[in-house]
Amino acid sequence: MKKKSKSTDSKILNRIYGHHRGWVFTPNHFKDLGSRNAIASALKRYKQAGLIRQLGRGIYDYPKSDPLLGILQPSAEALARAIAGRDAARLQATGAYAANLLGLSTQVPVKITWLTDARSRTVRIGKRQIILRRSTPRNLANAGKISGLVIQALRYLGQRRVDQQVIAQLSRVLDKEDRNQLAKGLQYAPAWIADIIRSLVDMEKIE
Repeated sequence: MKKKSKSTDSKILNRIYGHHRGWVFTPNHFKDLGSRNAIASALKRYKQAGLIRQLGRGIYDYPKSDPLLGILQPSAEALARAIAGRDAARLQATGAYAANLLGLSTQVPVKITWLTDARSRTVRIGKRQIILRRSTPRNLANAGKISGLVIQALRYLGQRRVDQQVIAQLSRVLDKEDRNQLAKGLQYAPAWIADIIRSLVDMEKIE
């Protein structure tokens, strides 16, 4: 039994090391390596040893550190993917967070919402609140792509707040490949957002 436990421990440790620092995970990421109790015991030992950090109930990370800043907080995307519980789940940043990623807002939201095809769930990690909201296939058609990010960011801003400054910022951050991808995904955008996407694609042709 002890030999089997050590084998499970070493497999879990190898998987943690294999993902490198910054990886966020749950016990489900090791369910193929041993029993629930064996996994829980191993994670408890690694936490007590300071190798991994517990971020919340059932959520851990292999923390990354900076010489000046010390131990860093995991990214919102890494947290969301771990909370979703499986790599196959589609995730799409939305709201203020989507706008922030594109430089359309300086606001770094404490409450971050992701659209997903996994079950809806809300988890608090320190001061942050990560919300996974199950959405429709249409809203997730561009998940993980630049078109999905642009559509959600513009939805958040609203038609009245999209001015030439917003268009100019998007033009700066979108390269040729991004604009080609935007053109392919505009069929899933509301009409007014589709018009903006077309103008961004046309700008690339002019430039």
